[in-house]
Amino acid sequence: MTPSVPSRRGLLFGTAAVSAGAFLTACTSNESNDKGGAKEPAAGADDKPGKAVTIGFAGPQADHGWLNAINEQATRRAKAYSDVTLEATEGSNDTAQQIGQIETLINKKVDVLVILPADGKALTQVGLKAMLAGIPVVNLDRVFDSQQAYRCWIGGDNYGMGLNAGRYIGEQLKGKKKAKVVELAGLDNLELTRQRSKGFDDALKNYPNIEKVARQAAEFTVESGQAKMAQLLQAQSSFDALWNHDDDQGVGAERAIKQAGRDEFIMVGGAGSKHAMDAIKAGDSVLKATVLYPPTMAASAIDLARALGQSKGVGGLAEQEIPASLTLYSAVVTKDNVDDYLPTGFS
Repeated sequence: MTPSVPSRRGLLFGTAAVSAGAFLTACTSNESNDKGGAKEPAAGADDKPGKAVTIGFAGPQADHGWLNAINEQATRRAKAYSDVTLEATEGSNDTAQQIGQIETLINKKVDVLVILPADGKALTQVGLKAMLAGIPVVNLDRVFDSQQAYRCWIGGDNYGMGLNAGRYIGEQLKGKKKAKVVELAGLDNLELTRQRSKGFDDALKNYPNIEKVARQAAEFTVESGQAKMAQLLQAQSSFDALWNHDDDQGVGAERAIKQAGRDEFIMVGGAGSKHAMDAIKAGDSVLKATVLYPPTMAASAIDLARALGQSKGVGGLAEQEIPASLTLYSAVVTKDNVDDYLPTGFS
């Protein structure tokens, strides 16, 4: 999983385990990203002050609600630890600029790096550069091309997100003959979009009464969501369900739906925004569910980076080191359980 080079502090290999329950809970929990959540370590986390650790954090530009929540989660979790100093970059969607920002953090000799790359493939080499310099990397969400470029990956389950959306829709429509569904995807040049679509299609194979009759790719923005949804509505005079990959572009989709005066179908969103959860709770629109892609992964990434910096592992496991990868679950939020998940909704 890691290159065979010596570490400056023995951080990459041979780490000792911490008390039971530490970090495993932090990496799988659904903490809130408002003032009441993610500000404190998750229950069971080893929050006793230890060795001082400087964590470099580099992510893309926060030009989207989910990405902004990622930054907030990381910052708040770092502040909860008296032994952690966070060196955060401004964030950029320009790969060359982000590479430069990470190289600056490497030159500063931070203890650990947490990187959410704008493009995993394009930033693989700089991740590898950090690892070879003895700085362990926690790769957040968008994965690098090589496992040698990171010590641990943590992120969401894009395939599972589509799978659970498809299962939810399938169960809602299983009693209907010749049901029709449409899909409002995200950017098609991203692997995450392809994985979400594949999961959705695979789930629908279990429901022979359902046919996906149309698909449009949007751009994860309100404007694109509205424009592409309007096209779907014009092309399809009626259908039974809509799977929208992203709650931000879903705001635009909802506008197009209201303008068209359509309400014959159910809508399932993606990511878990507060707007979507409020609409689900109100129960007065076509939006009936959203599938989570929790930004709390950033808080958990800080937990993992701190553990690496302090040569600790994950309590409750036989292994003496932190896991090589952690995948968060894509829960389906409906009116039945929205109160449980509402505190995690991001703006």
